[in-house]
Amino acid sequence: MQPTIKVLVVEDDTDLQALYKLKLEHDGFQVYVANNGVEGLSGAQEWQPDIILLDLMMPVMSGSEMLAHLRSEKWGSDIRVIVLTNISKDEAPPALRFLHVDRYVVKAHQTPAQITQLIREVLETNAP
Repeated sequence: MQPTIKVLVVEDDTDLQALYKLKLEHDGFQVYVANNGVEGLSGAQEWQPDIILLDLMMPVMSGSEMLAHLRSEKWGSDIRVIVLTNISKDEAPPALRFLHVDRYVVKAHQTPAQITQLIREVLETNAP
């Protein structure tokens, strides 16, 4: 039996957060949620997820700030990350391109089922 994949959803929109959590759990993932970058960073350290779905525009600490902190830590340097935001790639913070993101996705263009498929693709592509 395959181990359960742990997904951390860092999203400040509680409706989207609940939607992703429901769909991902239905598809067999273990899901943790965080409302902002500070909670996301703490959750990533505590739960050591296999992959993070990361919004960029959030209160307290943005997704790009969270990712910079995550990548600066040995324990966070290899965690897979899918940026899931409504900011176009052209409007994204320039530093983001140096922080190793597996995918950059505009959430308005993806269904929850497509997000599930993306997670599977990223983890399969980056499997040891």
